[in-house]
Amino acid sequence: MATPSIDLLLNLVPDHPDRVIAQLNSHPTLASQKDAHGYSLVHAATSYNHTGLLRALIHDFTVDPNITDEDGETALFNAETVDMAKVVLEIGVNPELRNTDGQTAAERLDDEDEQPLIAAYLREAASHPMPESSTSAPDHTSGTTTSSSAQAGTVNGDANGLHAPPPLPNGVKIEVGTMQQDDAGEEPDPEFRRRIEELAAREDFQTEEGQMELRHLVEDAITGLTQDGQGSATRRRLG
Repeated sequence: MATPSIDLLLNLVPDHPDRVIAQLNSHPTLASQKDAHGYSLVHAATSYNHTGLLRALIHDFTVDPNITDEDGETALFNAETVDMAKVVLEIGVNPELRNTDGQTAAERLDDEDEQPLIAAYLREAASHPMPESSTSAPDHTSGTTTSSSAQAGTVNGDANGLHAPPPLPNGVKIEVGTMQQDDAGEEPDPEFRRRIEELAAREDFQTEEGQMELRHLVEDAITGLTQDGQGSATRRRLG
């Protein structure tokens, strides 16, 4: 049987997309061929809203989704409906590619004689790009997974971009607890709070001298709580 021409297959696309696929199974090299004007089966399948044929061309016959015609236009320029435009983007067509006139598909279709609704959709899609899978979920295609720090919402090892608090001196443990409002006493001593904040802001906080001063402040806090017999409702209990 003689090899069919690309022109014959293009003529079959409007009404017989299944026959096109049958012919391609016997002659797969035709899948990426173009006619005299650079028109391809990808363009035709998009223009006639044949999503099954379009997906087969890309996934089964490995045609480049960004194949262009003589005007430098991808299949996205041929989309007739918003739903088809969505499929075209899904298969990998780059919406930022420009034709020989320097226009993107959104720009060229933004005309009352073209497809203004598709143009509006493409602009909206461009303003809300989908996050890459590698930044939010395991990548099943490459066999890699997102790091545990990224999944936990960390940035460079710091939770949500915030620095982790410095470690406490040996032998000191902080437990967070609450008390009933009726049992609450005075607010924390402003002077004590100021001393803690100043110490934590010092560059030598992590040095032996800084840690010793922190220990002394902690001991002062313990002594003050013991003498008062009570603490603030939201104060941290030290021990």
